[in-house]
Amino acid sequence: MIMDAGSVTEGVIESKGHTTHFRASGPQSGTPIVFVHGWPELSLSWRHQLAALGALGFRCIAPDLRGYGESTVYRQHSDYALEHVVSDMLGLAEALGIEKAIWVGHDWGSPVVWSIASHHPDRCHGVASLCVPYRTLDLGLDPVIDLVNRERYPADSYPAGQWEYMRFYEENFEDATKAFDADAYNTIKLLFRKGDPAGFGLPAGTSMTRINGGWFGAGGEAPDVPRDGDVVTEEEVAEYAGHLERNGFFGPDSYYMNHEANAEYGARALNAGVLDMPALFIGAQYDYVCDSITSDLGVPMRAACRDLTESVVYSGHWMAQERPRDVNSALTRWLATNFEHLWLQSTP
Repeated sequence: MIMDAGSVTEGVIESKGHTTHFRASGPQSGTPIVFVHGWPELSLSWRHQLAALGALGFRCIAPDLRGYGESTVYRQHSDYALEHVVSDMLGLAEALGIEKAIWVGHDWGSPVVWSIASHHPDRCHGVASLCVPYRTLDLGLDPVIDLVNRERYPADSYPAGQWEYMRFYEENFEDATKAFDADAYNTIKLLFRKGDPAGFGLPAGTSMTRINGGWFGAGGEAPDVPRDGDVVTEEEVAEYAGHLERNGFFGPDSYYMNHEANAEYGARALNAGVLDMPALFIGAQYDYVCDSITSDLGVPMRAACRDLTESVVYSGHWMAQERPRDVNSALTRWLATNFEHLWLQSTP
């Protein structure tokens, strides 16, 4: 595949019986950067980063994870454990002739790239994460609950803190998935919204999921709210929703059903989980679920990363789409500071 710097193309590879659809930009000779999305997104979520860093000469790849888009959809919860997703990503790299890459993740894509770094450091120049720190969800749910801010989430009212919604998946998976499937278009419009500074210091809405009997109340579905044009266009909403209408939410939601398997996998990390490679964490000031600002969520990461850079973007959870310039700036500074030799290699 030959790509002009900055242009975004699409492709498909087959590896070990698994199909991965991906978007790509930048010259094949550039240093590879693989961008891994989260729930309930697509490779489309990295559109701003693909264009910007491809134009700088990096070979940028953004796959659709299993269960999403044009990639293979599986029908067992266990098929969505981190170990399988990591295998998909390594298979993608091998099929594209990529020996080592810089791996960047967001949301569920973050535990994926952290796991690649901790289990396959020989395949990484470095690793970066948006919103989700290292040694959190890559180790399952219990370690994350241990880091909840109990002043904000008293254990008697919120046993899992802001992660109550994850317990709801485990206890009521069919109901949770049915609520999203009822109207994928409205679900996407409701979810993809910019951060609200007014919510800073208050309990996240997800802390009420079990209390309310679901994301939208018992038996409910996503309300019809105006699209947030600061995050997504109408065409982008339609693309997200179209794939989710075809594939359903079973695959995306099944990522939340493998905490025990992920914990066992995380325990097998090399070097006791300590990372020596350059690592970047970009926290979101107004992300009240992945709260790295007022809770201890980032503490284990700081102990386990020997070469860590941290940055904060004044956005909500969907920072790559809400504040792409700020995210691109943080990534670019880190790349220029830590990978000068690879940067020069990637110059168009």
